[in-house]
Amino acid sequence: MNSFLKGFGYLLSGFSLIKKPRLRRFVAIPLTVNIALFAGLIWFVFNWTKKSSLFFMSKLPGWLDWLSYLVWPIFIVLSLLFIFYGFSIVANLIAAPFNGLLAEAVENHLRDEPLGGSWQQMIRDILPSIWSEIRKLLYFILRAIPLGILFLIPVINISAPFLWGAFSVWMLAIQYADYPMANHRLFFKEQRKRLAGRRMLALGFGTGVLLFTLLPILNFAVMPAAVAGATAMWVKENKLLSTTSE
Repeated sequence: MNSFLKGFGYLLSGFSLIKKPRLRRFVAIPLTVNIALFAGLIWFVFNWTKKSSLFFMSKLPGWLDWLSYLVWPIFIVLSLLFIFYGFSIVANLIAAPFNGLLAEAVENHLRDEPLGGSWQQMIRDILPSIWSEIRKLLYFILRAIPLGILFLIPVINISAPFLWGAFSVWMLAIQYADYPMANHRLFFKEQRKRLAGRRMLALGFGTGVLLFTLLPILNFAVMPAAVAGATAMWVKENKLLSTTSE
């Protein structure tokens, strides 16, 4: 439990780090991407939910009007899932090179070294960063499909929301730990191995990211804060070298 709380605390420390004057210029682009995409997705999903639900209800006979009490909650839940996962995927795909630069700056700041942060290096890392995001997306899809099917199986579907929540938390830990680790040439397979060795720490961090993503206004700053927090976790936990399960 201590490791879980410590992981959660690293996300909180990320919010403090991104306010440091030395780091603000590295936060600007990820924060702008975050705000623009989140606002755009909310607008798109709100309109889609309204139009789709009205279209669906217009096709039902009058005696099924009572279904509106079920349709609206379903569309709202689907909309929230789309906002959460759509935002996470698209935002991180676009901001990946800038997040890598932010992670490097945060690590240098924590080590009291010159910030560095070569824009030329960032440009060279664009394709590897995008490929890393695609690998994470494939990893997510291959596991999300069977988890989604569990919702349709009677009795078993009771556990589906909890399994889905745990998987979401794990994916968020992988997503943001990627940036400081990739800066040290540790890629997807090795990242998962090291995080699995400190599973409770990783799940605590991922839980913090998930909760703050759902909070209005604060969710705009989640992406840069999560990058900074994951970097602090990487630096202060002995670079996550332990592979012994907790």
